[in-house]
Amino acid sequence: MEKMIEELLKEFRQGSKRAAARIISLIENEAPEGKEILRVLYKESGRSYIVGITGPAGAGKSTLTDALVKLMRHRGYRVGVVAVDPTSPFTGGALLGDRVRMSDLTLDPGVFIRSMASRGHLGGLSWAARDALVVLDAFGCDYILVETVGAGQSQVDVVKVADTVVLVTVPGLGDDIQAAKAGIMEIGDIFVVNKADRGDADQVVRYLQSILEQQTKTEGWLPPVIKTVAWRGEGVEELLDAVERHRSFLVNSGHLDPLRKMRLKEEIIERVERLIFARLKKEVRMDGVLEEVYSRQLDPLSAAEALVGEIIPQAGSAGRK
Repeated sequence: MEKMIEELLKEFRQGSKRAAARIISLIENEAPEGKEILRVLYKESGRSYIVGITGPAGAGKSTLTDALVKLMRHRGYRVGVVAVDPTSPFTGGALLGDRVRMSDLTLDPGVFIRSMASRGHLGGLSWAARDALVVLDAFGCDYILVETVGAGQSQVDVVKVADTVVLVTVPGLGDDIQAAKAGIMEIGDIFVVNKADRGDADQVVRYLQSILEQQTKTEGWLPPVIKTVAWRGEGVEELLDAVERHRSFLVNSGHLDPLRKMRLKEEIIERVERLIFARLKKEVRMDGVLEEVYSRQLDPLSAAEALVGEIIPQAGSAGRK
């Protein structure tokens, strides 16, 4: 296994897209080799700037991402794309293929595109997708774009990985924007009204601006609202300029490092929870405890504390006595 990992890493560091794709597949499949490679590559990451692109289904996120990648390449950036799609109920893989929709970019040596399944994660990002960002970071991407599935109030995981979040909407959603205000509205750093060649785009822009004047995600930054017609490339340059302004703002104001540290703290805690849960499912035997709870000799909270205490003794001090 060690020899295979060494050869794969050697190809990866030489810029092999095939090696990068194979590493991401190992991570998706939760192979031991994938975990070992991820540990190595994490030390080589930390240079990419991550932009999340989210919004409701049908907003044109893929078309906008495609246009943004082309402009980034024109400006000389090396770009990675993680396109998260709904999970196929048959294969477990991505139901839609953004690599198909962006097929003209796949031959560009400065672009790496990977479609990944959401795998039932309500927040929209699986752990494999989050780990793929580390791979693309170590691969030398200047920017990594994370395009999520159609966003609702529960699908806000993109804020856990992105330095800049672009929230895309379109004219004609009406009450949907109002409904989303309490959820995804708070995560946006830049707002895009795509398909702005439709009639009421200016009205949507004014509505969003009125909301954003009353709430800001980051002190000192008022999220801009930008009109785009992605399929024609209109407004895309203004969008990229806004992304670069937001990046400069985060760096110059001292917000970027605390933001990334906060995200890492949350990630570590989530990974601890995930490992404990997996261990509980694998190791804890519930038969006796279940009978005690069913017969009302023990309450569910004390039962849970006792079970956790079998793995983490100090955590179960309030359990069964």
